[in-house]
Amino acid sequence: MMIDISREAVEIVNPVINRSLRTDDLDDEEICIDVRNVSVLFNLSKNREDGLKEYFINRIKGKVGYDEFWALRNISLQVHKGDALAFIGRNGSGKSTLLKTIAGIIKPTRGSITVNGTIAPLIEISGGFDRSLSARENIFLVGAMHGHTKKYMKKRFDEIVEFAEIQRFVDVPMKNYSSGMVARLGFALATCVNADIIIADEVLSVGDAKFRMKCEERIQQMLKAGTTILYVSHSAAQVKKICRTAVWLDKGQIIDTGTAAEISDKYMQSLKKE
Repeated sequence: MMIDISREAVEIVNPVINRSLRTDDLDDEEICIDVRNVSVLFNLSKNREDGLKEYFINRIKGKVGYDEFWALRNISLQVHKGDALAFIGRNGSGKSTLLKTIAGIIKPTRGSITVNGTIAPLIEISGGFDRSLSARENIFLVGAMHGHTKKYMKKRFDEIVEFAEIQRFVDVPMKNYSSGMVARLGFALATCVNADIIIADEVLSVGDAKFRMKCEERIQQMLKAGTTILYVSHSAAQVKKICRTAVWLDKGQIIDTGTAAEISDKYMQSLKKE
């Protein structure tokens, strides 16, 4: 992985989930993600409206105020194909916001993101599920959302169900599932779709120890097959085990970059000094 801290001005683009974008814009064929001077601004309301009616009344009266919060500031980095990159930092440092921006869930306020390949986001591991439907129905629903045909999902169906360990409950409405069952199915679905890039936010912190081991094994298999992994975790041990490189974020800015072991140790040492 190569980090580029260039301050070159770039145009704003609108990323889209599971897309293959503008490969001609990437100078290096091995670069699959190019983030250039990305900043994300959130407007935090100063008011405490109890409902939409009160909000619109205050807005008409010109009483709606906002505080600006820059979740990301001038982030520039490049990720090479097949890399396993970790983002570490305290809560609120911008890790999840950066992942969501790369995935296309959040549009950058400034800067651009170019992605060469398809993305499977495990940012919200239960995202896309309709809890009133069964797991069987949700597998095909989520597969369709990722652009896969019914034929393809039928081919992968048994593998997904077996990995998630929900054979006995595949036709039970998911509203009756435990959080662990939902997490297992979410991970199984996201990692069976042969995406070029997997974006994972704290996914290995859910489920029991056996399931976490299965997840780690699946991720290692994907890395050997050339899949690119972007990973967020508060576990230094998991970061060192899964990732080769790391980016340390704090208050929306890059503090340091390097090997996963080096950056994890620096980060943990900084926490001990506080």
